[in-house]
Amino acid sequence: ILPLVSVNQILLLLLVLTVCAILYNKVHQVPLALKNETVDLESAEEMEEEIPVVICAAAGRMGAAVAAISSIYSNTEAGVLFYIIGLKTTIPHIRKWIENSKLKEIKYKVVEFNPMVLKGKIRQDASRPELLQPLNFVRFYLPLLIQKHEKVIYLDDDVIVQGDIQELYDTKLAPGHAAAFSDDCDLPSTHEMVRSVGMQNTYMGFLDYRKQAIRDLGISPSTCSFNPGVIVANITEWKHQRITKQLEKWMQRNVEENIYSSTLGGGVATSPMLIVFHGKYSSINPMWHIRHLGWSPDARYSEQFLQEAKLLHWNGRYKPWDYPSVHTDLWENWFIPDPSGKFKLTRPDS
Repeated sequence: ILPLVSVNQILLLLLVLTVCAILYNKVHQVPLALKNETVDLESAEEMEEEIPVVICAAAGRMGAAVAAISSIYSNTEAGVLFYIIGLKTTIPHIRKWIENSKLKEIKYKVVEFNPMVLKGKIRQDASRPELLQPLNFVRFYLPLLIQKHEKVIYLDDDVIVQGDIQELYDTKLAPGHAAAFSDDCDLPSTHEMVRSVGMQNTYMGFLDYRKQAIRDLGISPSTCSFNPGVIVANITEWKHQRITKQLEKWMQRNVEENIYSSTLGGGVATSPMLIVFHGKYSSINPMWHIRHLGWSPDARYSEQFLQEAKLLHWNGRYKPWDYPSVHTDLWENWFIPDPSGKFKLTRPDS
């Protein structure tokens, strides 16, 4: 039997060792705790290995998605993960196109969009029925389609990216902002184009100010609009603010009250975003969204200006895979012919 003094010494030694262990752990956990407290969203985003880019592949215009993807992939060293969104009937076509072309090297996921989520939320009396295609509303549902990313880029299919997509991804979003867009008044060189084709670049061009629901918003009709064809989105903030629910609410209001008809400037997908994001979005570098290239078959930008642009957007009726259209050479540089032969370019001599 050990003497009592020895047992007491052993117990004392164990107590000292336990206290030392606790103190050691606390001291070595402090830097980690401080580190966690000081990591902001931007730092977390920079740690992501891949840049998620969402593009839709719609029937009849898949060549647009292919050209956009080709331009992005060719102009960056960054790792890009393409989320290609399609309807059930179109997915096999885009998958075959990618797998049987040089795009088979890209990293991508094909995601099916269920148009049933739009039931009862879209008016059917549009003067431009193409604006009612279900995939036009994919941007409303980004958190449902993209699960694991903090920050996401959404692009319309009628764009060409001439810069490094990493630059666009690095766009800083202010605290509390769920998205960044391009203001329609942001670049003096586009003002002449806007004037020459009679395009609207204010809220007046998108919302019906004769309706009480619009006047009640308290938004001046002369407020500069923005274009949601290029979006940098913070998915966490989007969920927190329930942006999708807000957009759906205004879609349903429009079904009931016709507060933003597609006969106005931007159709039915832009208007609810203008309402929901008014005064609550960050800005994208203007050179990362040079638009209106599809608004007129005659109005052209200078070649030098277009060479400096990071992203070109053929928003409007006159698309670069159709005829007539402008600056089609810049688009065709990135087009990859359809291996199945279903998608063909429309040209004057075709």
